[in-house]
Amino acid sequence: MYITTGTRLTLPTELWQALLLYRYRVFVEKLGWHLDCAVGEELDQFDRDDTVYVIARQGPHIVGVARLLPTHKPYLLKEVFPQVLGGQALPHSAHIWEISRFAAVDLQQQTFTGHSLSSPNAVALLHEVLKVAACHKVRQLITVSPPGITRLLRNAGFDAHCEGKLTVIDGHKIMANWISVPPCLADREVA
Repeated sequence: MYITTGTRLTLPTELWQALLLYRYRVFVEKLGWHLDCAVGEELDQFDRDDTVYVIARQGPHIVGVARLLPTHKPYLLKEVFPQVLGGQALPHSAHIWEISRFAAVDLQQQTFTGHSLSSPNAVALLHEVLKVAACHKVRQLITVSPPGITRLLRNAGFDAHCEGKLTVIDGHKIMANWISVPPCLADREVA
């Protein structure tokens, strides 16, 4: 698996377009999310010029993506799903980032299993996400995820816990999950 990290301004145009198509195929076509986006391009207001992406590829094909947003700027949980934290204060810090649009699915495979966090590619991608976060001096990641993700994260060796309340949106159950960036990673100098 080959990892590329960058923003929409630094990623090659072809890779940026492939990322948008991959997200469309995973989140709209496969998972059935009702998103306001153009056919073949899953993009929203959080895909800003400063948003950081971690992209996993095998050969020319994307097999995983993650979007990272600092919480001292607009982010998905705060703007769209604040009720998930059940009235708790929403994160607002340069040291806490949100991970969203996380997927680790090889669309070249014939089968689609839905949640893929327990797959080796997903675990490897999340390790890369933690490295990228550490380079940006991030201490914690927060994500809006289905229930059970915390258990999968812990089983994969990540320091994770959930907060807030179970919320149902468009028939999907979601919760806020926290993932700690390991201190050994967080103390690294930015490369």
